[in-house]
Amino acid sequence: MVQKSDPNSKLIAENRRARFDYHIESDLEAGIILLGSEVKSLRQGGSNIAESYASVEGGELWLINGYIAPYREAKTWGHEERRRRKLLVSKKELSRLWNATAREGMTIVPIRMYFNDRGIVKIKLGIAKGKKLADKRETSAKRDWDREKARLLKMSKRD
Repeated sequence: MVQKSDPNSKLIAENRRARFDYHIESDLEAGIILLGSEVKSLRQGGSNIAESYASVEGGELWLINGYIAPYREAKTWGHEERRRRKLLVSKKELSRLWNATAREGMTIVPIRMYFNDRGIVKIKLGIAKGKKLADKRETSAKRDWDREKARLLKMSKRD
């Protein structure tokens, strides 16, 4: 039986560069506190998390430099496009994130922002360590080889 995709669950924004620039050690899902005009703007698809990051400050987790386009119909009661937004995680996760960033030198990068099956905005965060230039070259070479290998296999199946 074919399952229908839920109309509420939808990808809003993806940080494709994160996997190239960082070694993602682990990931977690977090909620995000938004204004009404921000949610409506996200439903229209105006968002970018490519240059953003998350930070633990004052016992809270914040998304910094995430862009949500202004919602035109809100006019006077709109929102700031690049304001800091509070992320919602459990205290246990928060302490784990603080340990990773403060003690181990890791970075918290947003990977995906999406509507879950209930229509609530969620953000997938990755706990990551930055890659060196040589690692980036290695990743790029591996990706190129995988493409070449797939192309060769496809060609051999035709014959």
